[in-house]
Amino acid sequence: MKKTRKRLGDLLVDSGLITSEQLEETLSQKSSNQKLGDSLLQQGFITEQQLIEVLEFQLGIPHVSLYRYPIDQKMVSLIPKEMAMRNYIMPLKLEGDKLFIAMADPMDYFTIDDIRLSTGFQVEVAIATKDDIIRTINKYYDLDDSVENMLGEEFNPEQQEEESIAEEDSPMVKLVNQLLLRAIQERASDIHVDPQEDKVNIRYRIDGVLRTERNLPKHMQSMLIARIKIMANLDITESRVPQDGRIKMNVEFHPVDLRISSLPTVYGEKVVMRILDLGNAINDLNKLGFSPTHHEKFKDLLKEPNGIILITGPTGSGKSSTLYAGLNDLNSDQVNIITVEDPVEYQIEGINQLQVNTKVGMTFANGLRSILRQDPDIIMVGEIRDSETAEIAVRASLTGHLVLSTIHTNDAISTVNRLIDMKIEPFLLASSLSGIISQRLVRKICRDCKGTREVTKREADIFQRHDRVSRKISYS
Repeated sequence: MKKTRKRLGDLLVDSGLITSEQLEETLSQKSSNQKLGDSLLQQGFITEQQLIEVLEFQLGIPHVSLYRYPIDQKMVSLIPKEMAMRNYIMPLKLEGDKLFIAMADPMDYFTIDDIRLSTGFQVEVAIATKDDIIRTINKYYDLDDSVENMLGEEFNPEQQEEESIAEEDSPMVKLVNQLLLRAIQERASDIHVDPQEDKVNIRYRIDGVLRTERNLPKHMQSMLIARIKIMANLDITESRVPQDGRIKMNVEFHPVDLRISSLPTVYGEKVVMRILDLGNAINDLNKLGFSPTHHEKFKDLLKEPNGIILITGPTGSGKSSTLYAGLNDLNSDQVNIITVEDPVEYQIEGINQLQVNTKVGMTFANGLRSILRQDPDIIMVGEIRDSETAEIAVRASLTGHLVLSTIHTNDAISTVNRLIDMKIEPFLLASSLSGIISQRLVRKICRDCKGTREVTKREADIFQRHDRVSRKISYS
């Protein structure tokens, strides 16, 4: 028993993952209520996978992956959700008088004793990652009998009252909230509700790739779409034309904005929800992931007193994040910054942000004209979509304003042709255009999965042309 209760820091030092100096540094910097493992992860001294491997080897505690684990739905009644979320635990199964649970910290003996006393069962522990436990808790704890009954084929949707999709305790409301919560927990950028001939597919876009989350029965389609439309203040009686809306909500004490788009298809309305996690917005240029050379070039562009800076790339490539990080860097009491956006994605203190509203005639062009009469120093246009907006933006940059905007092209060179195609005179472009940034998102390789190999001659030449000198390359 004494060997089992060896301290985590000693285990990690004995295994060679950290040094005694790193342990002392972490212990001196961590807060009193923060666990040592979390502090080491935050400092970057170890990865979560390395922590699990040490505990699995040193303590003989098995590691379990909860993604496909057959968890008994009845287990969730043994441990309250608040306790499970607070201590990162998930009940797995019951065998005789033994309760098997997954824990992120299997050395949290106080929590183990609490579970043993509250349930009356002997506790057997397995290790799971924190994200794995959170996803599983959100999946199983938010489903009650009413939702399970609704998922069954025997459910009769005609018996469901119309007002029930607006009541907070109705099964459909709980199901939609669960789908939104899981998407945010898994850091999805989009949620797709795809109606098919005999089912409804729910898919999440995570790290740029769509993944099917679950398949719902066809009879739930109309109520599901209606609930989403009610949340976005859309017309639930209109299903023949596309609609756009917005949902604002708070998830785990930070705000989340969802942009809703519906599209009529042959099997019903398809809904796509773009997730803007306002709590994780990147407002720091140093966190964009630019190379040192490109970071300095971008900083130099932002120092220009006037001109137009354009950011281009495909949808979802992070153009808005780059713009907001640049605006945040420029934001000070000495300058007047005004933006015109559709929609205003992230609100920044000290910046005047204007929302496009085409229903009342507030377009990008009209908004930009009004902005020029507000004595601005820096102007941000959410997107250049037409010739009128492009012409006003270019002329604003020629009259002493710094203009930042985005445009949809495949690369930086194509942007010039696109602007000329928008009837912008080449001599105006030559005078106004300060720089064009073309960007793409690149998936990061997991620290626990990546390896290295020698670079080829062609790769070395590419790295050298882009000021990246490396003898080895990481792969997954």
